[in-house]
Amino acid sequence: MNHSQWKTRRTKKLLGETVEESPAYVEAGYALALGQAVYDRRTALGLSQTELARRAGMTQPQISTIEGGDSTPTLPLLTRLAKALDASLTIQLDDDSSAFVFTPHQGPRSGKPSTDGRTSAA
Repeated sequence: MNHSQWKTRRTKKLLGETVEESPAYVEAGYALALGQAVYDRRTALGLSQTELARRAGMTQPQISTIEGGDSTPTLPLLTRLAKALDASLTIQLDDDSSAFVFTPHQGPRSGKPSTDGRTSAA
């Protein structure tokens, strides 16, 4: 196949052509989408990676790795991240799309860190 016959994955999808995706490609897409969701929620709260790491019982490099899409966190780790980000995590996986959404908790939650780092009283 010469260069003029080559089409990008995006172009093929837009033209309605079938695009084969390897399992590794799909998994990398999930990791990147999750990393973006963590980054978006963290920055919305005005937290540094170091502060999020402290809240989640992790290290700053671990947070960086997740935000960069270089790891696939376990369910317990996702639970800790959601708690540290004072949000619920919704994960939607479909054939050709995925969504990772952190939904902020409404109002102060007993014993949970607030957005300013304090813990509310029971």
